[in-house]
Amino acid sequence: MALSDAQIEEGLAQLQDWRREDAEPVIRRTIRLPGFTDAVALVDDIAQVAEQVDHHPDIDIRYNKVHLALSTHSEGALTDKDIALAARIDELVPHHQG
Repeated sequence: MALSDAQIEEGLAQLQDWRREDAEPVIRRTIRLPGFTDAVALVDDIAQVAEQVDHHPDIDIRYNKVHLALSTHSEGALTDKDIALAARIDELVPHHQG
C-alpha cells in the first residue's frame, strides 16, 4: 500500500542519506566507497538481500560510487518495502567503507 507523505518523511528520518524525489515516487542514495571492487562487493550484498525480500532497487555503479533508487513499481508509489530495503542497505554500507 502506498505510503502517505507523512509516513515517507517518518521513514526517511530513520534512514541514512536517503532523499525523496519530488518528480517521481522514488527514494535515492549515493554511496561513495574506497574503490571499484568495494562498490561491486556492496552491490553483490544488496542483490542478495533484494532477492531475499523479492524487492529490487535500481543500481548504477560509477567506479567507487553506487547510486540506488527504490520504488514499488507495481504500486506506482513508495511503500513499506522501499523503507525496509533502504534500512537493510544502510546496515550493509559500513561493512564496505573500509
